[in-house]
Amino acid sequence: MAEVSGLRNRNHFEPNRKSRVVDEGLSGVEDVPFPRRKQRPPLARPEDLENEEGPNQILPTRTRASDSCTAASLNSSPDEEIQEEEEVVVKEEARPVQIVLANEEEHSFELDAAALEKILLQDHVKDLNAVVVSVAGAFRKGKSFLLDFMLRYMHSQDSKSWIGGDNEPLTGFTWRGGCERETTGIQVWSEIFVVEKPDGTKVAVLLVDTQGAFDSQSTIRDCATVFALSTMTSSVQVYNLSQNIQEDDLQHLQLFTEYGRLAMEEIYLKPFQSLMFLIRDWSYPYEHMYGLEGGNTFLEKRLQVKQNQHEELQTVRKHIHSCFTNIGCFLLPHPGLKVATNPYFDGRLRDIDVDFKQALAELVPLLLAPDRLVEKEIGGNKVTCRDLLEYFKAYIKIYQGEELPHPKSMLQATAEANNLTAVAGAKDIYSKNMELICGGDKPYIAPADLDRCHEDFRNNSVRHFRSVKKMGGEEFCQRYQSQLEAQLDEAYSSFSKHNDGKNIFYAARTPATLFAVMFVTYVVSGVTGFIGLSTFAALANLVMGLALLSLCVWAYVKYSGEFREVGTLIDLVADALWEQVLKPLSEHYMEDNVRQTVVNSLKASLTEQGMQHAKLKTH
Repeated sequence: MAEVSGLRNRNHFEPNRKSRVVDEGLSGVEDVPFPRRKQRPPLARPEDLENEEGPNQILPTRTRASDSCTAASLNSSPDEEIQEEEEVVVKEEARPVQIVLANEEEHSFELDAAALEKILLQDHVKDLNAVVVSVAGAFRKGKSFLLDFMLRYMHSQDSKSWIGGDNEPLTGFTWRGGCERETTGIQVWSEIFVVEKPDGTKVAVLLVDTQGAFDSQSTIRDCATVFALSTMTSSVQVYNLSQNIQEDDLQHLQLFTEYGRLAMEEIYLKPFQSLMFLIRDWSYPYEHMYGLEGGNTFLEKRLQVKQNQHEELQTVRKHIHSCFTNIGCFLLPHPGLKVATNPYFDGRLRDIDVDFKQALAELVPLLLAPDRLVEKEIGGNKVTCRDLLEYFKAYIKIYQGEELPHPKSMLQATAEANNLTAVAGAKDIYSKNMELICGGDKPYIAPADLDRCHEDFRNNSVRHFRSVKKMGGEEFCQRYQSQLEAQLDEAYSSFSKHNDGKNIFYAARTPATLFAVMFVTYVVSGVTGFIGLSTFAALANLVMGLALLSLCVWAYVKYSGEFREVGTLIDLVADALWEQVLKPLSEHYMEDNVRQTVVNSLKASLTEQGMQHAKLKTH
C-alpha cells in the first residue's frame, strides 16, 4: 500500500511545440497482460521527456532511495529479508478483480459480492473515506491503457519520474491491441491505495475499469447499466472519447446519467460528482492547446446553451449541467503511429510520442494527486469503503429488477413513437365515427345495428393505421396493429354499455326485478302461511323486506348520486337474478305462448279449410 504525502503538479508541455497528431485514434490500444519483472528498468526523469521524440536511450541511474534500500538490505537480518520477500510477493499478487459479471446470453449483470468484500473490508481501509476514479466510454479506446499509467503513479508518487522507464512494459489492467473488446462488466484493482491528503486525513483510492460501450455484443441497456453503475459509485468519472465531443456523445451521456438517476432512491439537485471529458487523439492544438486549460475552453463552447439553439440541444446541455457538481475536459494528443499500428506494442515509453507523454504527465496528477483527490459523497455524506460495498449491492439489485424502463436505441424509440402516433390517430377516427352513431345526445340504437357499425368503423381504422408510413418493419408494426384492435374492441364495449343505458327498459331492469321478487315472495308468504308452513312464510317475508329495502336504497342512490358503489352492487345482483332466473322463465313462458298460439292458428286454419271444403261438396 502506498501512503503519500503530496505531489507537485508540473506542466510538461511547451506552448509552441509542433503537434505530431495523426488521424488514427488509440483504437488499437486495450488490454493484454504482461508478466511483471522482478527488477524495474531505469526510470525516466521529467526532464528526459523534453528530449527529441523517438527511442530515448537513458542510462541506468541509481536514486538515493535505491542506494538506501541496498544499504538496508546489506545490514538487515535474515528474518527481515524473509518478511520483505513476503511483502513483495503480496504486492505482486495485486491484479484486476471482476466485481460486476456480465451474462452475455441473458444480457444481465450480477455482483460478485465476495470478491468486492475481500477488497473493501480490509481492516486498514474499511473505515476510510473512499475515492473512486472510474474510466468509461466506447470500447477499444484505451481505457485500460490509461488506468495502467494511473497505477504507475499510485505506486511511485514519491518519485518525480513516476511515468516509468523507456523500456518498461505497461502492466496492470489487461489490455491489448486489436478491434475486439477485452474488458467486460466492471473491474477494480485489488490493491487499495491509502493516501494522506494535505490536511492530514487518509483516504482509500480505488481504480475502476469498465466494459466498453457500443460493441457488437452489448445492447443499449447493457451499456447504460455499466455506465450508470460506474457513475453512481465513482467520485470522479472519466468519460473517454475519441478526437472530439460529438452531439451523439452528449446524448448518450444524457441517457446513461438519467438511467443512473432513476435508480437512486432520492433525487438530489446534482446526484453525481466530478465528470472529466477526456478527448483522446486531439488533432486541433492550433485551436485549443493540449491539456486542461485548452480542454475547459473547448468544453465551455460545446456545452454552452444559446437562445437560438433547438430545444433538443438545449435540453441535453442543461441535463448534463444538472447532473454533475464539477465538469472538466482534458485534451490528450495521439500517442503515435507505433502505438496504433504495431501489433507487438507492449506499452514501452520509447514507442510513444513525447507530446503524449508530456500531456499524460499532466493528466494523471490532476486526477490522483493528494490535493486533487475527490472523496465519494452520496446525499452530502462521505462514503467509506464499508458503505461503498452496501451501495454496490443496493444498486445492482435495482438493475437486476424490472422497476426501471429499458433504454432503447434511437431507431427503436423513434419507431415506437411513430407507431403509437398512428395508433392514436386511427383510434381517434373510430371514436369520432361511433360518437356520430351512439354519442351522448344520440337516441338508442338496436344492438345489432351498433355491432354492424362497429365492424365497419373498426376495419376503416385499421386500414388507416396500415396506410400511415411507419418505421420498424412489418413485424414490429404488426404488434401495434394488434394493440390497436384490442383498444377498439375495448372502446366498443364502453359504447355498447352507454347505448344500453339509453334503453328505458334496460334502465328499469333493476326496479322491475326487485318488484318481481317482492311479488313472488308475497304470494309465497301468503300461501305458506295459509297452509301452516310458518318458517317458509317468515323466510319469504324476510326476502320481500330485503327486496323492498334494496329498492328504496337504489332509488335514493339514483336520485342523490351518493353511495354509488352500493347502487352498483344492487344493479349487479338484479342483473344476475334477471339473467339466471327471470329471463329464462319469461323466455320459456313466451316460447310456450308462441307455440300454443301457432298451434291454435294452425288448428283454426285447418278447421276453416275443412269447412270450406265441405261447403264446396254440398254445392
